[in-house]
This record gives sequence, structure tokens and C-alpha cells, in this order.
Amino acid sequence: MDASLIASIVATLDHTTSHHNTYPPRRGGGGGGGGGTGVLTIDAKALRPSSKPSPTATSPDTAVDDIDANDTLTANKLKSSSGKDGSPLSATSTTSTTSSLAAADTTAVESTTGTTTTAAAPDAATAPPPKKKKTGFDARPIHSGEFEPERHFYPRVLNANIHPLVASFFALGNERIVARYTHLNPQVSMAALKELLAYTPKYFQWAGSDLFNVTTASGQRQMIIVETNSCPSGQKSMPLLSDPEEHGGYGAVIDHTFKEMIHAADPSLGDLAVVCDKNMMEASGYAAVMAESTGERVWLAEYYLNDPDPPVKWADGVMLIRDADKAWHPIRACFRYVTQKPWSRFPLTSKTIVLNSVVSCLAGGRNKMMAARAYEFLNSELQGTGLAVRVPETIRNVTKSEIPLWVDSMGGHAVIKVPYSNAGQGVYTITNPTELHDFMATPHYYDKFIVQSLVGNASWSSISRRGAGGRFYHVGTIPDKKNNIYVTDLRMMVTANQAGFKPVACYARRARKHLLRHLTDDPAVTSWEMLGTNLSVKKDDEWTTEAQRLLLMDRKDFNQLGIGVDDLIDGYIQTVLSVIAIDKMARRLMKPTDPPPATHPATDDSDAHYPWFKETVFDFELFEALNPDKALLAEITH
Repeated sequence: MDASLIASIVATLDHTTSHHNTYPPRRGGGGGGGGGTGVLTIDAKALRPSSKPSPTATSPDTAVDDIDANDTLTANKLKSSSGKDGSPLSATSTTSTTSSLAAADTTAVESTTGTTTTAAAPDAATAPPPKKKKTGFDARPIHSGEFEPERHFYPRVLNANIHPLVASFFALGNERIVARYTHLNPQVSMAALKELLAYTPKYFQWAGSDLFNVTTASGQRQMIIVETNSCPSGQKSMPLLSDPEEHGGYGAVIDHTFKEMIHAADPSLGDLAVVCDKNMMEASGYAAVMAESTGERVWLAEYYLNDPDPPVKWADGVMLIRDADKAWHPIRACFRYVTQKPWSRFPLTSKTIVLNSVVSCLAGGRNKMMAARAYEFLNSELQGTGLAVRVPETIRNVTKSEIPLWVDSMGGHAVIKVPYSNAGQGVYTITNPTELHDFMATPHYYDKFIVQSLVGNASWSSISRRGAGGRFYHVGTIPDKKNNIYVTDLRMMVTANQAGFKPVACYARRARKHLLRHLTDDPAVTSWEMLGTNLSVKKDDEWTTEAQRLLLMDRKDFNQLGIGVDDLIDGYIQTVLSVIAIDKMARRLMKPTDPPPATHPATDDSDAHYPWFKETVFDFELFEALNPDKALLAEITH
């Protein structure tokens, strides 16, 4: 190898070492998978420029949550990110590891997987790095007293002060929200709104909706639903409402919802657990707060799609968790942060109590096709109340060959969505023939899509069959110093119990490039760059986050949004309506068993501890009629 090239590589590694004198080294690389032992592993990809991120989405198997893409700490890494005494790893150990890597190929042993990974030698710098396999992890116990804010909030959030207007919204309470909303919207039934905010979900108790702040041609501003998620992120991006309440929104979800749910389960039936496949920063936060709130040991387990050796298994409807000693522990209640095809790893009914039930994902929490149906059903119920779930015009169950026809009917501007992806993945904005051609040339796993009207600027939004009132335009941010306006969306997280709903957390995201008044003003700018707000981008087959586009609810960022308390109230009510719609759809899908459980005694004495287990069964016939996608049905039945 050329001597100058070797010298350049060694210099690069030495520069990396100097930066690690201050911060603990990042181990394991990649996404939320691979564990580490404190050994710094350097991939060949670190020695070459990264590729340009693709503006379009990937397959649903690789989708990640927006602001979760950089949360590479795994349950095992939380232990290994510091020395045995809890202090950061020394710079000396990092330097010696880096030097050996520069001299020759180096072996890094990952204790969590029991596998060996060989770092690339300098003369292999052009070879693609091997993918990290997310397999072989063991659950680790979390005990009371382990919650540390710096592990579960972004550093920027820890130093942020909540905006007084946002704080006042969270302090309102449902009664004052009803009074304010009905005062501004006299056509809305106060009794109906009170009943809705007091609704108790059965399957969908914790959720988050993404909303657009839009206006119509007549200037009517409103919040509309983009999608509703059953395992929403957002806690790590929400400044504390009160400094003494260091648990923030984590405590609200655990105390308000999860603790009420587990009252139905006998503590002798097993332990508590948090199971996740992404966003370890928040998942571990929920586990730590759960341990402190209940005073019990809580298991934290990573449960990945296609893992041949997962630390989670099911036996007769009971979840079992594997610890580091390879012992299996029964779980009586589980907090689920599993997002990618959760129906492939969780049963539709179980003796273990699960928040949220996977049925909520199929009913709309991870299924945009069923969500569209759910909104239609609820809107029919709400006729005459002045309330409705507001969404862009949506065409369901569209085959790929039909898509050009629907796009043309919307004036050539539309949004195409893979119904079972989330977090901005599997979403394609179409504003010209080239973008449509690129979509049609992309292979897709699922059979059916949804097509929605595109929300853009006044001159290039979709034509709606609803008329002028159904054509929405982005309000966007307050113009910057260059008079540029950016598209934003708002995430509103809510939780519910027997007393009804309450808001938990909120944040916003900004698009990469400003909104053009006319698409011809800069033909080089793609529609996704102006409209796509998700923060995750893919570089060299690794997901990273453009955190600079995250807008907090603090004194600095909130003012850019140009929204007020009434907009937050509108977004909260729209979120609650969408959650109720999906929960009611889930209730429809879970039909009573025939004959009812009371008519045939339990064959096992242990079943008496789980009276809910055989009360209902999933209605596959109804689901197939509403969502006729053979690929999805195959995943569920498998």
C-alpha cells in the first residue's frame, strides 16, 4: 500500500482518538442493535465520504422513528458506556485500541452477542462494512434509583426552558379545554366533546399523532391529522414542565396509564418488562421510571424483527424474558416499544398485559389503511356534533397500477403511502412525472397503497373532490431573515386511563428546505426536501438524525412555529379523536368468543388469573374485508 495513504489513515485515527479524550467512545456502531464491551470499533466507512441521503422512503422492514435514529445505546451499552465504577472509559484505553487498529486488523469481541467482529484493515478501506446483526441480546434488570435524566433526554432538552404558552396549555385540564374550544367553535356540542375527552380506551391507551398546521383558500386555519402512532417517541424531546418533576412525560405515561392497567394482574404471576426494537433512550427511560414508580425489578429487553435468538418468547399466552444467565422469567405486564411489524412477534391476545395491545397497531396505530377506515366510521358517528377527524382526502386499497390514475385526478400532485410503514418512511410526495416514474420503478413488498391529496403551497396543492374547503395549504413557520417559510409538523402525545385523556408531550420538526411559492422557482429542489419533515436520513446503510431540524417547545424554538394555545388545543382534540377512532376499530376487530368463556369453565386453574384471555378473538374475516392485502394477512396468520 502507498506510504502516504497509510500515513493519512493513521492521522485520521489519531484525530479520532484525540476527540475521545473528552467523551466516552461510541461502541458497536450502527443502529439500535449491537452491544459492546468498551472496545472502540472503527469501520472502513469512517474513512470514506458518506453518500448523499435518499429523499424517499425505504421498505417497512428498515423504517425507524424520526428522532430515534441516533439512539444507538442498547440495554447492554447502558452498562458498558462507562467503566465499572460508572466513570467514562479512559482515554488511554481508547488510544491503545486505536493504535492497534492502525497497525493491523483488530478483533473486537461483543459480549452481548457472543460473536467476534474484525475491523477492516487499511488496505480494505474501499470494502463495504458488514452489517451489525441484532441478535443474541439478553434482558437486563432495571432497579429503582437508576433514572438519570441525561440518559433519557437530549442534552439540548435538559438545558431548555419550556415556553410559558406551552406550559399553560399543559396546565389547562380537559374542562377548561372544552370551555375554550366550544367558545371559539359554537357549532361544537359541549356535551359530546366532554364525553369524548373522558373516553376510556380498551386497546389504545398511549398514542401520538403527527399534525399539519394548514389553512384553506378562504383563510380558515386548522390542525389536520397526518398519522397516528401506537408507540410514539417524543419524551426525550420535551422540556420539563417543572424542574422538580425530573421524570417528565415518562412519569405521566407510567403513573397515569400503565400502573392502572397492571392492577388487574396478580404480582405473583411474574415481573414487569419494557420490550423495544428501537429508541433505547426512551425505552430505558420508561423502564427506569417504572422501577421507581412500582418499587419492583423491571426487565429491559431488545426484541428485533428476524432475530433468530431473541430474549423474548411466548408460552401459553405468557411472555417470558431471558436474562444474562439464560434463565427465563414470566412477565405479568409489558410496556411495548416494538414498532416494526409488531404483529409478527406479539400475539393478538395474551395473558401478559401489554401496553399497547398489538391489535391497536392493526386497527390503525401502525396501519394507515385501517386508520383511514376508522376515521370515516367515527366521523359518521359524530355527525351533528360539530366534531370530526380532519385528514387530507384519502383513497384506500389502491393497487400499484391504479396509482397514476389517482395522481392524475388530483392534478398531478399527490402523496403515496405504504400503509404499514411509519415515521415518514414509505411516504412518496409526487409533484411531477419524474417523481411518479421513480415511485413506479421501485419494487414494493405489499400489494395495496393509499393515495392522499398533497398539502403544499397555495399554487401547487392537490385538487380535492371536496372542493375548495378540502384543499389545504401549509401555514409553515414564521419567515426567517431571508423571508423563507418552512413546512413543519407537530407531534402531540397523549395517554389515557379511566378518567380520560391528557396531553403528555409535544415537539415539532422542520423540512430540510424552504417552501417555494411556485415549483418552477427552483426545479432542482425536490418536493420531499420541501415537505418531508422526518429527521432520519440514511448514509452508508446507516440511519442518522438531522437533529438541527428538531424544534422544541422552549422559548427559542416555539416562537418559530407561529402557533398559539388555541392551535395546541385543536391539535390535542384532533389527536384524541383519532385515538378514539382507532380504539373503536380495535374493539370491532376483537369479537366475543363463541360460546362466551362463562359457559365453559377453564381447563387450567391458572386461567382463572387471566379472565380477559379468552373473552375475545380477532375477527380475521372482518379485517380481510376492510384491509384486503394478502401480504399483510400472511404476516399476521404466520
